[in-house]
Amino acid sequence: MLAALAAVVILVSTAIFIGLGGDDGGTDPRAQGARGSAAPASAGAWVGTWSTSAAAAEPRTLRGLSGMSVRNVVHTSIGGTSARIQLSNFFSSRPLTITHASLALAAAPSNPTAAAGTMRRLTFNNRTWVTIPPGKAATSDPVRLAVPDSADLLVTTYTPQASGSVTYHPHARQTSYLARGDRTEDTAGAAYTQQSPYWRYLTGVDVWSKQAEGAVAVLGDSITDGITSTAGANHRWTDFLAERLRSEPGAPRFGVLNQGISGNRVLSDGTQFPPNNPSGLSRFDRDVLSRTGVKAVVIELGVNDILRIPHQTDPDRIVWGLKRLTEQAHARGLRVIGATLTPFYGHRGYTPQLDAVREQVNAQIRAGRVFDEVVDFDKALRDPISPLRLRPMFDSGDHLHPSDNGYRAMARALDLDHLRGRTAAEL
Repeated sequence: MLAALAAVVILVSTAIFIGLGGDDGGTDPRAQGARGSAAPASAGAWVGTWSTSAAAAEPRTLRGLSGMSVRNVVHTSIGGTSARIQLSNFFSSRPLTITHASLALAAAPSNPTAAAGTMRRLTFNNRTWVTIPPGKAATSDPVRLAVPDSADLLVTTYTPQASGSVTYHPHARQTSYLARGDRTEDTAGAAYTQQSPYWRYLTGVDVWSKQAEGAVAVLGDSITDGITSTAGANHRWTDFLAERLRSEPGAPRFGVLNQGISGNRVLSDGTQFPPNNPSGLSRFDRDVLSRTGVKAVVIELGVNDILRIPHQTDPDRIVWGLKRLTEQAHARGLRVIGATLTPFYGHRGYTPQLDAVREQVNAQIRAGRVFDEVVDFDKALRDPISPLRLRPMFDSGDHLHPSDNGYRAMARALDLDHLRGRTAAEL
């Protein structure tokens, strides 16, 4: 009988661990802030300061990155007094065991060296390790750390064993680093000799803030991903938006969460299993609605539905998908600012017929039939007299992705009052 009772205790303890530490998918992120001895006792709230969307399984990583330390470099939008992270194993068919994880401020932008006195060892449900089942995510316990606005963080993980395909975000526009062996809490960056243009495993960073009013989550494609912005400079249009929210008088004190995936569509997933590049409709709950402290949503999607094969040539189908996203946000009491589809004249996939589909979608967006508010990115990137047009808005060669100045113009086109907008009851 005693042996049977002991077995029950072990099973219950394991279930609690998986529910709280190993799988973040079905829990309220605000409740997680109460866990762990490091949770702040004073007034405040958890809010997302940085995030990215898990896009696919990294090619040629069927055995994972065993025996390697992965040091991701990410840039905050808003600061706080404590922090926690989210790790994801969405695209692997095998459990991912992280035996060592840490968080620190970078000593210099895009640098793998930690600032003195900022290295923190991370735990998961008070354990120094976590096993994340396939298709799931895990959130760390909070650690006390003064996180500034607009600062680079170092999030490092180590896994000792083969774990299956690596869940990653390929177009980071930021250099991260790898080192052989467990160098997770190295403050010096000397061991991190291998550079990487990817973010691996890491999909979110939250901070505890007394000043933040919430976060705005941006669902988008490569234009939101910022794949032609200057690497390491944080010049995506969402970075320029975060700058406005920090500096403009009267602006809402929001974190900015970039949920862009290059090539993303409203309606269609990628072709692999599990689907790489999941559609806006299929990932909306995971990447937007479940993010910490989200108060408003911006949607910039639809161009790839038209441009990518098979071409979606029915504008009403694209509008239908955008409306479904808006309805899902409304069900959570969130308001939605929707972007017009940007121009692609000169792109290799351009045809007058496809551009006519884009214009028809934009006509319905501008008429107020899709979103609560509209930001006219199409106009922002066409305006020839913009004072910000110091060089062409498009300089990537394919006339689809903006230059840094184009991204800045997009951020300035957003009316910040729309982020506060109407109440959930009015919606």
